[in-house]
Amino acid sequence: MLHQGAKPTFATMVLGQKAAFHTLGCKLNFSETSTLARQLEESGYARVHIDDAPNVVVINTCSVTDQADAKCRNAVRRAMQSNPEAFVVVVGCYAQLKPEEIASIEGVDLVLGAGEKFNLIQHLDTLQYKGEGRAVAGEIKEVKDFIPGHSSGDRTRSFLKVQDGCNYFCAFCTIPLARGRSRSATVAETLNQAEKAVAAGAKEIVLTGVNIGDFGASHGETLLDLAKALDGLDGVERFRISSIEPNLLTDDLIDFVATSRKFQPHFHIPLQSGSDKVLGAMRRRYRTDLYRSRIQHIREVLPTAGIGVDVIVGFPGESDQDFMDTVEFIKSLSCSYLHVFTYSERPNTTALRIEDIVPVPVRKQRNKILRNLSLKMQRAHYEQGLGRAHQVLVEDASEDGLRMGYTPNYIRVAIPLDQAEGNQVVPVHLERVDPLGWVSGEVQSP
Repeated sequence: MLHQGAKPTFATMVLGQKAAFHTLGCKLNFSETSTLARQLEESGYARVHIDDAPNVVVINTCSVTDQADAKCRNAVRRAMQSNPEAFVVVVGCYAQLKPEEIASIEGVDLVLGAGEKFNLIQHLDTLQYKGEGRAVAGEIKEVKDFIPGHSSGDRTRSFLKVQDGCNYFCAFCTIPLARGRSRSATVAETLNQAEKAVAAGAKEIVLTGVNIGDFGASHGETLLDLAKALDGLDGVERFRISSIEPNLLTDDLIDFVATSRKFQPHFHIPLQSGSDKVLGAMRRRYRTDLYRSRIQHIREVLPTAGIGVDVIVGFPGESDQDFMDTVEFIKSLSCSYLHVFTYSERPNTTALRIEDIVPVPVRKQRNKILRNLSLKMQRAHYEQGLGRAHQVLVEDASEDGLRMGYTPNYIRVAIPLDQAEGNQVVPVHLERVDPLGWVSGEVQSP
């Protein structure tokens, strides 16, 4: 239907238009947004901020929390405030799960699913009129190609996409429904992408994906094979491994990080629950004994490593005792910080079949308890680094006369702006923990 005041077809618009991108969600989304941005830039678009009246706005969505709809609508509203005539395209996990629902949002012109989003240029050429709200999203089981990529725009750090999709189908998770089955490129192909990130100026590369421990399974390769290849790459100072499942984090990989020249002593390992009963209901592929063994091995070979933990509170059937088991289990581990998620019902997940629902106020209270525990854990992690110098990768951005950066084991550090330029590694003496959530330090003389 042609809306009143409809504009000419998008295909008739001249090259040299401005495009903006707005990313919601995980590191993988940021990597993919950069891939889409490079495609448009190569086709003649100038990349601008979403508030700079762009002609095209691409919103890359997330589906992990129950706020996906509100965040998507807010992004669309912001785009339309910047330029009411902008063509708004929505991609990402939420776009695959609810394409027609998103297409009906006022201001949305095109919705692209997982198998279509990397053909963004071709789809833009088929747009007919501003406001038509068209959705193109095929069956997720048909999505089998791996599209490599890396984030750009931050020369200090780049998120390197090494894997996509997941075969696990945990009871609470929609990611397999939004991204499809696990897949990746080869070690050689991934190394080529890393070289591009280095050429763009990245000093630190973070390996990211949905289930990166599954890297290379279809090629007879492993994440350890990739790590060994990357470790010899010139021009990059650091690598980090993002979230990795405990059953896929092998002792051999941990031992390699402990002896690596470039891989940092920092792991992020999802736990989700410290109750074996709840882990079973979640359909997780490990139990607490395996998880504990992973943490213990890290501490044996990397005593001061940073270790982050994901936890979900309020999963159906989680009793008060189950939650306390989680609290006590976490306290018994030597970890550095928590990422705490409050369980929210997601359509088409098997957790919806569990009838013993945890009341929302109880979920929120449990979240608060674990967040407070996380603050204590993080402070203890920060305090063990005080009183000596650490190598800190300084970021370009500055605020209130300070530059930020991270130590190898993921201590956030603030130094005076005039003590170091951005995008370089400098020795910093850590002096005190700041109440605002970082450690204040002074750059040491060579």
